Amino acid sequence: MSNEAPTALILGGTGRTGSLLAGKLPRRGIATRTAARRGADIRFDWDDPATHADALAGVDRLYLVTPVLRVRYADQVAGFLDLAETAGVRHVTFLSTHNADQAPQEIDIAAVEADLAARHDLTRSVLRPAWVMQNFTDDHLPLADGAITAPSGGGTEAFVDADDIAAVAAETLLDPGAHAGAQYTLTGPQALSFGEVADIIAAVSGRPVVHHDIDQQAWISGALAAGVPANYAVMLRWLTGAIISGNGATPTDDIEKVTGRPPGTFREFAERNAHSWTREAK
Repeated sequence: MSNEAPTALILGGTGRTGSLLAGKLPRRGIATRTAARRGADIRFDWDDPATHADALAGVDRLYLVTPVLRVRYADQVAGFLDLAETAGVRHVTFLSTHNADQAPQEIDIAAVEADLAARHDLTRSVLRPAWVMQNFTDDHLPLADGAITAPSGGGTEAFVDADDIAAVAAETLLDPGAHAGAQYTLTGPQALSFGEVADIIAAVSGRPVVHHDIDQQAWISGALAAGVPANYAVMLRWLTGAIISGNGATPTDDIEKVTGRPPGTFREFAERNAHSWTREAK
């Protein structure tokens, strides 16, 4: 990169990986600008193009997080990337998802990967993480009445810590040339069933925890009733269907290859976050 003062724009800068990434890059000599609808360094709204130019001013590298709870966004992202190239961005690290190339056509994740690959004035790194461990400490897979309720069919997933995703993202943004064209599948070191996750949470929290393997359609219907947009059902069906069919993420060594250290285990994550589940019991 040619800029004397490298600056990274972090979309989703208040989110799970973006906030962690923003804490890592300045310690390594890269200035950061977090962007989100609220609570970040600068306001950024995918649906308000007036916020895009200011976010990109003086930036030469970008952590790209697509709009959340949506499946159609390729045109919006393409327009933003056009603007980013004009503004001087020369590298993009894209937060994709595991097996993005197998996503249903109704989901634009693969289309964004293809768009990036076709842009010759940008280098790119694509991160394809498994389900993040943090799902179990927030509203995605909450512990309610001592149970994790999610469809799995007994399948497994190599859950990954968001901090490990951020660590890999940091390396790609620190040295874009070394990671140009790279595609990393980011996982934890173990493929676990939801029942095994429940056992670990029970052990660290000191309370009974079980997994209720609910019917997939019933679970999706419940999510829609709770306010998830109707067209997002295809994403929920795809993500859970991969686990049910036995196509959930399996461990890779990509995190260790990039960062020089192995990914954290779910047990380590659970021990750090035991307060999340002990608090829910009160």
